[in-house]
Amino acid sequence: MSSYRNATAIVIGGSIGGLTTALLLRDLGFTVDVYERTASALDGRGSGIVLQPDTMRWFTERSDQQPTALSTSTSKVQYLGDGNDVVYSEDRTWTYTSWGTFYRALLADFGTDHYHLGELACGFDQSDNSVTVRFVSGRVGTADLVVFADGITSLARERFDPESSLHYSGYVGWRGTVLLASLSGPTQDLMHDAISYCVIPNSHITLYPIPGEEGVERQHRLMNYVWYRNVAPGPELSEMLVDKRGFSGSVSIHPGQVQDRYVDEMRDTAARMLAPAAAEVVTSTEQPYLQVVSDARSSRMAQGRVALVGDAACSARPHAAAGTAKAAADAWALAAALESADGDIATALRKWEPGQLELSESLLRRVIDMGERSQFLNSWVPGDPDLRFGLYGPGR
Repeated sequence: MSSYRNATAIVIGGSIGGLTTALLLRDLGFTVDVYERTASALDGRGSGIVLQPDTMRWFTERSDQQPTALSTSTSKVQYLGDGNDVVYSEDRTWTYTSWGTFYRALLADFGTDHYHLGELACGFDQSDNSVTVRFVSGRVGTADLVVFADGITSLARERFDPESSLHYSGYVGWRGTVLLASLSGPTQDLMHDAISYCVIPNSHITLYPIPGEEGVERQHRLMNYVWYRNVAPGPELSEMLVDKRGFSGSVSIHPGQVQDRYVDEMRDTAARMLAPAAAEVVTSTEQPYLQVVSDARSSRMAQGRVALVGDAACSARPHAAAGTAKAAADAWALAAALESADGDIATALRKWEPGQLELSESLLRRVIDMGERSQFLNSWVPGDPDLRFGLYGPGR
């Protein structure tokens, strides 16, 4: 019989990391409730995810859903130069999904009976035996274990480490998707079976095909990209982050809300500086959006019966494509620690924390170096194995 058959858990944050955590805790025997701050169903804006083993592990080991129904793949990595010439290519298979596709699959496995929208957790207290979470709605929840998986803007992080504020990298990511079938024939032929890079002074763009809303087949696929561009901190960045409604963002500006003048400048620069195929994808995007590239890392991830996982604990730049993998790795390691602790939740968290902190530090150090090489040092060299994706190291 499970040590947690009569135990309860609350997961704060109903995105990919939170749902993975909730599913694993439920498998251990916990009764789990997930609370998501957003009032309506989550929308990943079609953005892509590079799938690594930890990210997919739920579907390869525990789910009835087939991984192939959730993902696309490519067989090579290539760097594009002027005139679409391929300046470097290597055979390397990567798989991808879209945020929405993966989120819906996890939610389908978890169900909606214990999934609560429109609930923002603003604080917690704990005793030796339980944790009480307070919500801005006035709701109060009590459980044996609480896991905060509420992302880069986590309100709980400060309780763990008051110094763990967001640190702006000096650049933003322009993101968007375009239906692959809508692109020109030559661009489709060049890019449909590759993850493609284009490196220009103080910048680079990464592009790869992901599932569309209608499925994973080629006719439904979207070409997804992230284009990293330097923006000085201070007034220049602040002005850029005022959306069309007059609201100021700190993490992202949603599709359709980026000021037109910035979109126009971005498209003009793409046409002038990127490889033609990459430029076609960018300039064809109807509603590109902005992501502020920042880092944050808490020096603690466990506090009694409360844990931080994923971006809530460590938000690292996307260059290693390891954000969702790190959240999943935190969740799987937590589940393993709990399983071996024979019902002693606080002891499990204490044993779990050091390894995940070490993983966070290693990942953050590596992606900061990758970003510096691309955006400021101009030492991002096509084919350098140190620049490969991977949570545990380049290519791993």
